[in-house]
Amino acid sequence: MAAALLAHRTGERVTVSSAGTHPADEVEPHITQALTEAGVDLADTYPKPLTEEVVHAADIVITMGCGDACPVVPGRRYLGWPVADPDGAPIAVVRDIRDAIDAHIAELLTELGA
Repeated sequence: MAAALLAHRTGERVTVSSAGTHPADEVEPHITQALTEAGVDLADTYPKPLTEEVVHAADIVITMGCGDACPVVPGRRYLGWPVADPDGAPIAVVRDIRDAIDAHIAELLTELGA
């Protein structure tokens, strides 16, 4: 959700990658619904595994509950956003999670002057 929301907010101004420590086979329908409601296009979006290469390519790495499973690369800025896991949550909870992530994104963009 974070990558899709960030890409939606910034368009071409920021390169966004998304990856998970244990990615699902597809984007969960309730997550797709919550993002579509926010105007986010998920065309060509699919879960990808988190690799060291993905982290090496990043300037800022946002984590949301991966703990010790996330690769740590020196010289990268890491931000841990404490949000609930939307897996299996009712749509109302997924919307709250979406909005919490979007608030973190707004703060980050303000900080970066983007």
